[in-house]
Amino acid sequence: MRIRPIAALSAVAVAAFLLAGCSSSGSPSASGSPSASASADLCSAAAAEGAAVKSVKVTGEVGSEASATFDKGLSVSKIQRVVVKEGTGPKVKAGDLVEYALTAYNTETGAKLGAVGYGKGQVLPSQISADSPLGQVFGCAPVGTRVVAAFPGTESAPGEVYVLDLLRVVPAKAWGTDQTPSAAGMPAVKLAKNGEPSISIPKGATAPTETKIAVLKKGDGETVASGDQVLVQYKGVLWDTGKEFDSSWTRGTPASFQTTGVVKGFQKALEGQTVGSQVLVVIPPADGYGDTAQGSIPAKSTLVFVVDILGTQHATAQ
Repeated sequence: MRIRPIAALSAVAVAAFLLAGCSSSGSPSASGSPSASASADLCSAAAAEGAAVKSVKVTGEVGSEASATFDKGLSVSKIQRVVVKEGTGPKVKAGDLVEYALTAYNTETGAKLGAVGYGKGQVLPSQISADSPLGQVFGCAPVGTRVVAAFPGTESAPGEVYVLDLLRVVPAKAWGTDQTPSAAGMPAVKLAKNGEPSISIPKGATAPTETKIAVLKKGDGETVASGDQVLVQYKGVLWDTGKEFDSSWTRGTPASFQTTGVVKGFQKALEGQTVGSQVLVVIPPADGYGDTAQGSIPAKSTLVFVVDILGTQHATAQ
């Protein structure tokens, strides 16, 4: 199974923000243990203050939708940001997965473009790095910080003002409560310190003919619904050989995809589960790739996945 790495979010305002004149790092580390130099780079990545953002008046509490006013025709020649309230939580580090919310405005008209992230299941967590838009607006700010950022316009689009709240750092592995799996004959799973699973197929066991699912950790977050965009860590191995054929852990970054865009067995393992959960699933060919080979996956293969669900964006927010 080949699942695309985490990409720009699909909610309109968030997508505009993530694409607003900045380049993404593409594959930042997901280790959760950035180096001292990487953390320092994140602090220095924050954009400078400027007259445009200082002129924006903001009301509302962090974690609630903001209201901002400023003079129409706000002039922005390069990205600016200013902290309007500094949080009291831990400072973010390069490679962290962060949850945030934003309210967006048109610099020419002052009109509100929309707000997203203040409700549950609206925005996926995103990795922060020194060369990402998140790094440029938040830097190494502490959780609970609110900033105003302004991006210049282009030939085809006006500039935009954003009020952004840094809400939370999300673990890069499942954080739910350990469960006792109820399905017999399932593979054994051991976790490394960083959360990466190793999967052992039971010797001499016959592969199941129906998809089998066991919840290893039960999360406390939103429930994944059909059609949601999810953010996950996962590892997949072949039942017959135990050989790994795909892993977000190996690539070093979580993966984002729609539940309806993967094989049926993987979809069954995700939908109805809660964010923060870890799920073990065994997928027979009928719910996998059937008689078709896929890269290193032979035809008629039974697939085994361990999946950590880190976030969900409901289909209505996409």
